[in-house]
Amino acid sequence: MLQMMSLISRRRSELAIDFGTSNLRLIRRDEGIVFDEPSLCCFSDLDRVPILTAAGTAAWAMIDRTPRQLDVRRPLRRGVLQDIRTATHLLIYAIDRAGSRQRLAATRAVIGVPADATQAERQALLTMAGDVGLRSARLVSEPFVAALGAELPVDAPCASMIVECGAGTTEVAVISLGGICITRSVRIGGASLDQGITDHLHLRHKFLIGQQSAEQLKKDYVRGKLGQPTPIQIRGRSLATGLPAVLEISSRDLDNVVEKHVAQITDVIRDVLNATSPELSRDIHTHGIVLTGGGALMAALRELIEHDTGLPTRVANDPTRCVAHGLHRILSH
Repeated sequence: MLQMMSLISRRRSELAIDFGTSNLRLIRRDEGIVFDEPSLCCFSDLDRVPILTAAGTAAWAMIDRTPRQLDVRRPLRRGVLQDIRTATHLLIYAIDRAGSRQRLAATRAVIGVPADATQAERQALLTMAGDVGLRSARLVSEPFVAALGAELPVDAPCASMIVECGAGTTEVAVISLGGICITRSVRIGGASLDQGITDHLHLRHKFLIGQQSAEQLKKDYVRGKLGQPTPIQIRGRSLATGLPAVLEISSRDLDNVVEKHVAQITDVIRDVLNATSPELSRDIHTHGIVLTGGGALMAALRELIEHDTGLPTRVANDPTRCVAHGLHRILSH
């Protein structure tokens, strides 16, 4: 069917891994998504051999709440694997929860990877797969897989342009005839927007919030439209008093933060459009841009991309799981 899918499925895989900065998802060929939790681990005994205390959703509840003997770690940063040991612990936990551990040594897997990942970054993922005990693992480009999950006509002789908006990285790709024609990325995403919001409140309002509050504030902002103010309440600590406090702001207060964030993405989109051949450009002008990933849920992102490029822009169905759905299609092929 597709060149890339045919290459991957010469030896049929049973398990797929969508290892994102924000979430880890496991997909089985016959069952679909069997695990979907935050990409986090909490360890104890840090001065000796660290022991896994909690992972996934349980570890998420511990962020910014741990005593000194506990440490919450995220194995990926900006879309790439930074901590193989933490990643291995998390993947073993996920496989156990999904009930796949007993047949692991006979399992072939497909793993999503950023299109611009270096050879060292790709090798780190393969090392993790070996440490877990997988029989073999193949890597596949996440923008291509996201396009599959978004049900774009990737094998047709026409261009599909996708913007995969992850937590750690944003990737832009033009796909045609079963392959990626051109791709660019920027190592920013939902996590860097959370940090931008945190920094803004610190500098402008002298107000401190943690990671969970920043993500919730982003979700509250996502519900509105750019330039249409809605009141948002935030709980944190006032630097003026040093005490816990409630801050109420207008969603418009965050528009500049979001616009600066999106401007970096639209610069990459323009870069790709400038490097695209005339025939592919004609297809993109006709069919527009498709957004996937968690960042696609932010209405302001679609509005600003459409305004900056003049191209119709739409959000894929179930955008946060497009990579997982695409991996499932590869397994099922």
